[in-house]
Amino acid sequence: MLEDITLKFEKALKKVTGQGRLSEKNISDTLREIRRVLLDADVNYKVAKQFIEDVKVKALGQEVLASVTPGQLITKIIYDELTELMGSTQQEININPNGPTIILMVGLQGSGKTTFSGKLAKYLKDKNRKVLLTAADIYRPAAIDQLKLLGKQIDVPVFSIEGSKDAVKIAEESVNYAKENSLNTIIIDTAGRLHVDQDLMDEVLAIKEKVNHSEILFVVDSMTGQDAVNSAKAFNEVVDFDGVVLSKLDGDSRGGCALSIKAVVNKPIKFSSLGEKLDSIEVFHPDRLASRIIGRGDVISLVEKAQQQFDDKEAEDLEKKILSNKFDFEDFLKQIKMIKKMGSLKSLLGMMPGVNSALKNADVDDKQLVRVESIIQSMTKEERAKPKILNGSRRKRIARGSGNSIQDVNRLIKQYGEMQKMMKKFNSKGGKKLLGNFNNFKFN
Repeated sequence: MLEDITLKFEKALKKVTGQGRLSEKNISDTLREIRRVLLDADVNYKVAKQFIEDVKVKALGQEVLASVTPGQLITKIIYDELTELMGSTQQEININPNGPTIILMVGLQGSGKTTFSGKLAKYLKDKNRKVLLTAADIYRPAAIDQLKLLGKQIDVPVFSIEGSKDAVKIAEESVNYAKENSLNTIIIDTAGRLHVDQDLMDEVLAIKEKVNHSEILFVVDSMTGQDAVNSAKAFNEVVDFDGVVLSKLDGDSRGGCALSIKAVVNKPIKFSSLGEKLDSIEVFHPDRLASRIIGRGDVISLVEKAQQQFDDKEAEDLEKKILSNKFDFEDFLKQIKMIKKMGSLKSLLGMMPGVNSALKNADVDDKQLVRVESIIQSMTKEERAKPKILNGSRRKRIARGSGNSIQDVNRLIKQYGEMQKMMKKFNSKGGKKLLGNFNNFKFN
């Protein structure tokens, strides 16, 4: 995610990192490079120009403290301005406190609108909302079937009227159905087109006028850059939506849409949608994305993802096993399954500071996890608990059973042995104290 712009930002900021002091010349040189980075990323020209002017004014007006290097100072200024550019703070979805919450999903065809409707339904259901999905996209073939399939996967009802070509009526009737069945949240998936046209706008406006909506979310394919920003502007001028959803952000290496859209339409980005899985939805945090863009990673999101998969009891058991050096292949298998639930390996590594540049040409493949998982699953319970008994014949049997080579099995066992040695060192050097400090560390 955003690999290209991150690498280019890191390269541009290196030019001022080694400087002894900030001057108008080295600030101008750095900002000239960053302006080029923004334009290459397909950031709106006016947005890029204003951004550079704002950073320059703040950088020239700052005194460099003895404890801060010029590189640290200008990086901090750029981070603050990027955060401001994308909306400063996280914006919550509007929930109606006195009646049903009605959310209209709008956007062009192919933006990921229907898929995101399913993701949002799961997200709100997990927050104890009683959700109804409404299939009001009556034009795209299989749109209703797609929404029904998504609803079935997350156990959320889907309202549709068989054979109806009246999207406004479907939306109205779905609200009545929700009230009759004590459902307090309705997500209406409206139709999209391949481009902005009057018929599309008229239909969205008609639905908006008939239902007492709480929120209108515009879903946009972030990979389309300035085209996405232009369509958002056109929609907003007519529909006046409340927030933006950046879909397919995991496939966007440039970031032009994410950096431009808030400044152009003056509406907050509320969610990002990553991949096809129904739990791959994230509340949008401008500060965290800004941190990733300048190569500082996103450790808070990484920890939050881990906390969602590990409960306190599992974490405590894992700590005990590490400290007593009893971490076996069964524990290894559990950790792999947890990591797979958190997302792709590359996306997780990309949240770590400085990793994007290290991964530039690396082949980080989730199939590596699958290979390791298959090898461990081909072991007996005794072999998982006592890796020392894995002799040559056992290794050959495991290789055949898992569909891997004997070299793959040997490599995994060797890596496990190296990990065991590292854990012994960790334990002998005050590991319990370090783990205790980590477990007590809180993020605000």
